[in-house]
Amino acid sequence: MNGDDEAYVYDEATGEWVPPGRTAAPPEKAAVRDAAGNVLADGDSVTLIKDLKVKGANQTLKQGTVIRSIRLTDDPEEIDCRHDTIKGLVLRTEFVRKR
Repeated sequence: MNGDDEAYVYDEATGEWVPPGRTAAPPEKAAVRDAAGNVLADGDSVTLIKDLKVKGANQTLKQGTVIRSIRLTDDPEEIDCRHDTIKGLVLRTEFVRKR
């Protein structure tokens, strides 16, 4: 075995052995955006832009309700959050606006 064998790295994206530094960059995560196009981040506060009926809770969250301390999920169209009366709430980003 010569030293040239160690100069190649297996690139899982292409399935080929390539020289170091030529591997494909990992795909970037899509930015999570609210209904107005503002970028959301963990810990942000958002406001609801329309009344939403919450399934399983027999409750409606009214337009203008503030949701604090959101958490981003793997899906760029959903955020995980809590409300005073509802825990484990997942909202679609199309129904919120960053405060």
